[in-house]
Amino acid sequence: MRLALPRRRRTRLALLAAPLALLAVVVWWRRPSWGVVADAFTAVSWDWVLFAIALNLLSVLARAVAWQTVIRQAMPPPHPGFRSIFAAFSVGLFANAVLPGRIGELARVAVLSRRLPRGGGAWATLVGTVFAHRVFDVVAVSLLVVYVIVEARVPAWALTSLAGLVACGIAALAFGIASARLHHRPVLGELGAVRRVVTMARHGLAVMRAPAAAAGAVAMQCAGWACQLFAVYAAMRAFNIDEPLVAAGLVLVLMNVATIFPLWPGNIGLLQAAVALPLVPYGIDYAHGFAFGIGLQAIEASVGVGFGLLFLAREGLSFAMLKHMPDAAQAELPGDSPAAGEPARGVDAPARVGASGR
Repeated sequence: MRLALPRRRRTRLALLAAPLALLAVVVWWRRPSWGVVADAFTAVSWDWVLFAIALNLLSVLARAVAWQTVIRQAMPPPHPGFRSIFAAFSVGLFANAVLPGRIGELARVAVLSRRLPRGGGAWATLVGTVFAHRVFDVVAVSLLVVYVIVEARVPAWALTSLAGLVACGIAALAFGIASARLHHRPVLGELGAVRRVVTMARHGLAVMRAPAAAAGAVAMQCAGWACQLFAVYAAMRAFNIDEPLVAAGLVLVLMNVATIFPLWPGNIGLLQAAVALPLVPYGIDYAHGFAFGIGLQAIEASVGVGFGLLFLAREGLSFAMLKHMPDAAQAELPGDSPAAGEPARGVDAPARVGASGR
C-alpha cells in the first residue's frame, strides 16, 4: 500500500524544494573555485574582523534607538525601556538570520509585547511601529543608492534592481505618510486579514505626525546604515580587498537586495553570489569575492545571532516560538476585547508557544 503524504505537508515540501532548487542552480551557474575560497580564509586579518563586528553592534544599537523613538510616539506611557527594545530587536535579527521569510519582524513584536500591559491592541500597534521603522530605512537606502550609482562601477544587471529598490521604498514611504495623515478607526470586527494589516500599520505611524521625532528616527537609521557601510568596508580589508568605500556601498546595497525576500535561511549562496559579482569589475576574483561574502554574512549575523540567543534565553523562550508567530487574522487590534477568561491574542500567544517549547 502506497503511503500518501497529507496535502498540507506536500505543499510545504514543494515550497521548500523550489527555493532549494533555485539555490542549486545559482551555485552551479556561478560556482567558485573552492580551493581559492579556502585559501582566502587563511589570510584573513582578524583585527579588521573584530572592528567590523564592533561597527555592526553600533549599527544595531542605532537602529534600536530609532525603533524606540517610533514606539514612544505610537504608544501611551508607560513605554518599554531601551533594554527591552534592544532585546526584542536582537531576537528579531536572530530569527531573520536563521529562518526563511521575515519572521523576525513578528518575533520582535512578540518579545516586546510580553513587557507591555495586556489588551489595548499593543501587539497591533507594535506591528505598525515595525512598518514605520522599516519605512525610515528608505531615506538612508536612497542616499546610499544615489552615491553608488554616481560613484561606483555598477554592473548593468544591477541597475534595474537598484531602481526597483528605490521605487518600492519611495512607494512605502508615500503610503506611510498618507496613512498617518488619514488615520482613522474603522469597524475592526469587519476587517479582513489584508485590511487588518493596513490598520495595524496605521496604529504605529504616529511618528509620521511628529516631525521632530520622525527626523530623529531617520537620523538614527542613517547612522545605523553608515556604521553598516563602514563595517562592510572593514570586512573587505579583513579579506585583503583594498577597494574604495564606494565599492563597499555597492556590496551593501546588493546584499540587501538579495535578502529582501529570504527564500531560505540567510539566502546563503545567493547572497554570496550577489556580493562577489559586483566586485569582479574591480578586479577581484569571483572565488575570492565569494569567500568574502561568506565571511561578511557571518560578521553581519554575529551580533544578531549572539545577542538574539542571549535574550531569547533570558526571556525564557524557545526556538520553537519563532516558528509560530500570530498572523494578521489573529492579531488583537485597539478596540478589540477578548472574551471573558480568554487571554489577549497576539500578546500571550507567543508566550504560550515559548513556554511549551522549553
